[in-house]
Amino acid sequence: MVRFVRLPGLTSYQEAHALQKTLLEARIVDHIPDVVLLLEHEDVITVARSRCATANVLAAEDVPVVAVERGGDVTWHGPGQLVAYPIVKLEGRRADLHLYLRSLEEAVIGLLDGIGLSGARDERNTGVWLPCGDDRRKVCAIGVASRRWVTWHGLALNVTSDLTQFQRLNPCGLDAGVMTRLADHLKPCPTVGELVEPLAHHLAHALALEVEGKILHAGQAEVLPLLTG
Repeated sequence: MVRFVRLPGLTSYQEAHALQKTLLEARIVDHIPDVVLLLEHEDVITVARSRCATANVLAAEDVPVVAVERGGDVTWHGPGQLVAYPIVKLEGRRADLHLYLRSLEEAVIGLLDGIGLSGARDERNTGVWLPCGDDRRKVCAIGVASRRWVTWHGLALNVTSDLTQFQRLNPCGLDAGVMTRLADHLKPCPTVGELVEPLAHHLAHALALEVEGKILHAGQAEVLPLLTG
């Protein structure tokens, strides 16, 4: 079973990270079911484990820079971006991180298909891409970690994001011009809030998870008690 939890407003990265760690430890010992957090962050740059990630931060200025445990490189999170953090136990045939990454991509591609866009994978770069003329641009970044086969971190889908924020870095080690957002491909564009339920549906399907109840709307301090109550 999986529970989806929507956090309100903008969430600081440090607070979301602390919540993930709490849920991760609880899921490892089976005190809670699988859970997926769905949220928007305040502006932040996260630096992953890649050897060159720190060098790909170009001009952070007033935006916080946070080192994280996930795979991948450096990226930006902020308003207008729908973030999903699945804390999911990979058991049996699902105990395959490569398959898990492809399943996250599949969920986003399914979401995009449902709103009339043709998302695609790139064999060289994890994430989801959209056609732009004769080229492709990245609309969704994915970076995960796991501990004792329980996942954390996740994906970030650019909906109405301010793409100029990516000029502060080389996102995922690439030129900032490679990034795109749904608002540049859809008129009118759905809001982040309108995409929460469709993304939850496609994640549950791609990860073969049975959903328990409706999406919970809860503050950070309420999440663990709701899952254990």
